[in-house]
Amino acid sequence: MELTREWVAQVAEGRIVGPQPDAPFGEGIAFDSRRLVPGQVFVALRDARDGHEFVADAQARGAVFSIVDREVAGYPAVVVEDVRDALITLATAARARIAPHVVGITGSVGKTSTKDLTAAVLGTGFRTHAAPASFNNEIGVPVTVLGAPESAEALVVEMGARLPGNIADLCAIVQPSIGVITNIGITHAEHLGGPDGVAAVKGELLDALPATGLAVVSIECVASARQRGRSAAPVITVGHGSSADVRISGLSVGGDLRPQFRLETPWGGGHVALAVRGAHQAINAAQAAAVALHLGVPIDAVRDALARAEGSGWRMQLDETAFGVQVLNDAYNASPVATIAALDALARLPVRGRRIAVLGEMRELGEMSEPEHARVGEAVVATGVDVLVAVGAATEPLARSAEPHVEVHRVADADAARALVTALVAPGDAVLVKASRAVGLETVASALLDPADVGSEDVVA
Repeated sequence: MELTREWVAQVAEGRIVGPQPDAPFGEGIAFDSRRLVPGQVFVALRDARDGHEFVADAQARGAVFSIVDREVAGYPAVVVEDVRDALITLATAARARIAPHVVGITGSVGKTSTKDLTAAVLGTGFRTHAAPASFNNEIGVPVTVLGAPESAEALVVEMGARLPGNIADLCAIVQPSIGVITNIGITHAEHLGGPDGVAAVKGELLDALPATGLAVVSIECVASARQRGRSAAPVITVGHGSSADVRISGLSVGGDLRPQFRLETPWGGGHVALAVRGAHQAINAAQAAAVALHLGVPIDAVRDALARAEGSGWRMQLDETAFGVQVLNDAYNASPVATIAALDALARLPVRGRRIAVLGEMRELGEMSEPEHARVGEAVVATGVDVLVAVGAATEPLARSAEPHVEVHRVADADAARALVTALVAPGDAVLVKASRAVGLETVASALLDPADVGSEDVVA
């Protein structure tokens, strides 16, 4: 989207300062100067660091101008009262300039994968925009909207929630015409008031849909079924059972962890082979297909797109090291449901050596933390894991649950896990890495795949 200083100042009630930019407008928003693409507008947010400290760096990397709440002398900018509030105001105004088809996607797990798959299948029939990463909060969603070209015909937006009202607030910005709920579990239950609170907040997406829109929900989730009455729009159900409107049957998963299945829909059916990994991706793909088919994308185009669509990084990413160790990097985030799905994927890998699960804390579970970690420990045993590396104090119930049957190592943090695992692995082993994002276990996968990061002596040759 073309963003001029004049438009930003007018909409956000700001004032223009600094020299004239080299370009007449910017396209898209960046909030991290290190990842800024030349031609974008930089927003100086205050978080762990003050974004105003990086205005000069953003300018050097090609920012057209910056949005700030205090002037940084010598650089083109628009000064607003509050940068976060301005970002939301700008995105709300920008929504009127872009696509009529806006797909909102929420859920406890599977949001980003479903966003990626939906964007891929819609892209075969519409000029489609979606964020390149998991931009799903009060910053990421406005950035997604403002990054959309005005020629976009479809916008796919991921929506997360940590507090009641979060989804409703995001819906007020993007005004979705189609809503997808992937799953309702206990992620962020600590802040949302337990499982019922999670369901209530995820259902805010259904509350926001117009009667002319569409809701897509999974019959695999009991809580989702209870939410259907909140939608003024028609509801399409997706699942493995015969009662689903969009049905999955004959699901199989190969040694590469890529699922295949038969998809039956009101618009036709056929065989689907996915490029993304994990049996759980079948539901995500079927929900993406339902959205595209509803909007008129032909079934053959949907199937072809699903066969090519890749997921985001650190999500069921499978690689093999130079030393013959398979690394299943699913470290972007974790919930009990997602962790058990990842353990199932590890169990399906053909392995000559041991199956090693490096599992970190699943955070923000509140009073459900201890029993849910213990439940994952039971899944560790059930899926045939040989070695468990439990990372962080909250994983103690997980370790205790698995310990009678599995070799268990307890470590305090990601650095300790990296040191232990790189010394522990041997050729033929397979290693799963999974934890809540804040634990940072992607460093374990990186160390295994790039021994130079830790020293070649740490990896068994």
